[in-house]
Amino acid sequence: MLSGKRILLIIGGGIAAFKSLDLIRRLREQGAVVTPVLTRAGEEFVTPLSVSALAGAKVYRDLFDLTDEAEMGHIELSRAADLVVVAPATADLMAKMAAGMANDLASTLLLATDKRVLIAPSMNVRMWEHGATQRNIATLASDGILFVGPGNGEMACGEFGPGRLAETPEIIAAIDAALTDGPLAGRHIIVTSGPTHEPIDPVRYIANRSSGAQGAAIARALSALGADVSFVTGPASVAPPPGVKVIKVETACEMLDAVQAALPADAMVAAAAVADWRVTKPSGSKMKKTAGSALPELSFAENPDILAKVSAMKKGRPRLVVGFAAETDDVVAHATAKRKRKGCDWILANDVSPATGIMGGGENEVVLITGDGAETWPRMAKDQVASRLAAKISETLG
Repeated sequence: MLSGKRILLIIGGGIAAFKSLDLIRRLREQGAVVTPVLTRAGEEFVTPLSVSALAGAKVYRDLFDLTDEAEMGHIELSRAADLVVVAPATADLMAKMAAGMANDLASTLLLATDKRVLIAPSMNVRMWEHGATQRNIATLASDGILFVGPGNGEMACGEFGPGRLAETPEIIAAIDAALTDGPLAGRHIIVTSGPTHEPIDPVRYIANRSSGAQGAAIARALSALGADVSFVTGPASVAPPPGVKVIKVETACEMLDAVQAALPADAMVAAAAVADWRVTKPSGSKMKKTAGSALPELSFAENPDILAKVSAMKKGRPRLVVGFAAETDDVVAHATAKRKRKGCDWILANDVSPATGIMGGGENEVVLITGDGAETWPRMAKDQVASRLAAKISETLG
């Protein structure tokens, strides 16, 4: 698929820069022509010689190099490729892109190019979650910049969370999708994610431990394959992925309304951990606890079953409806029964017992249950689960 494709690869400065060497090797194995650009910060982590040796090409480093400008000016360099890839894309480089700065070779090329740009962010979790970075992400997404990652997991600094550079196969899949518009181009997919908060009073609510990490990873993987993703998310702790339409909700009823408003769709992945019940009459003011007072009495109602409602639609039902079953015992048996009860096409079952560390963690271990039976997947990062699921959805939708 990548044979003869010309990739301009910009390597930013960060510990993940060493992975760019494997990326170059893998791209060349698939027949791509890689022209590397190494930032000054990138040189602190990988050498120009190693990059050049793997790419089999000259490494470009300086904006004001007279020899480089004579051989191929930076304007021509920015437009000679089929795709511009930034991996890793640091917070600093993303900020330059969002601000339209052009004070070094990398930022000048990114501002001057007339080709699509795909970036693979990599940074500390606090930097990724910072308001300035999130504003830059929104700006870049609105400018049409494509994203792959970041992933969730442990970082070199010892912290844990979003910010890891996407794995090489995921980046290559995103490059392939960017060059071909992706196998899911033209497909609309709804992804629900995160928990829901069901209010008891203005300061208290019923919820669960879902972080929204798996749903965000699925939305990101589907978007990387070219899908138009409507991401309906409850109040998750993981930030929504860039490049998707984000619809924020609080309660299960709001989530149902948002899903119905987002239809029609080719597929829906219901990854949200929706609360099963809600308080029928939440208090309009904070409930007070006073000495000797009786315990409050709360009456509950069952929340709407979003997965079952969409699965049972007579008109406008998505061609593929995928649900999740978070279980603590008899996982496959309970999930198989749930698939039949809900009427969905697939169920991804997982064991969320506290000992597994899956609920709120960076890894998942799922069993895909379809009408043909159960398929056990090995334990892997949630981003890898998402990529595998996205590939199967793409294969099914054709």
